Amino acid sequence: MALLRAREAVMERFRPHLRRHGVTEQQWRVLRALSSVDRTTAGALAGLTVLSGPSLSRILRDLAGRTLIVRKGSRTDQRSSWISLSAAGRAFLGRVAPESEAAYDGIERSVGRERLAALHEILDDFEGRLGAEASRPRYIARRR
Repeated sequence: MALLRAREAVMERFRPHLRRHGVTEQQWRVLRALSSVDRTTAGALAGLTVLSGPSLSRILRDLAGRTLIVRKGSRTDQRSSWISLSAAGRAFLGRVAPESEAAYDGIERSVGRERLAALHEILDDFEGRLGAEASRPRYIARRR
């Protein structure tokens, strides 16, 4: 419960501007994760964003419909596709990301840089000790 309450406290800093820009928390996670790679597969993206396959499929369909992402079929595997940000997606991130950065800055001011860094270390250790897949790709939203 403490982890869920902490997550909610963090997300309250982000929800207002995400709503203003018409994206859900999960859609934003996908867009931010895609901003850290040139292209990726849906499976790798699911690992980066900690989203289930069915949820990610729906999100990708919605983002493609808004022309924020591009899906290109794999030349070697008809069942697979490459996913990347479109030019419109990069422009959208350019408009929205500064507000997210301001939210991160506010969290850092409230908590303190050292405490926030320590929290990241503790959470990484916690996840590892609980047996999280070591090979799962990791997307780090922001660490200084």
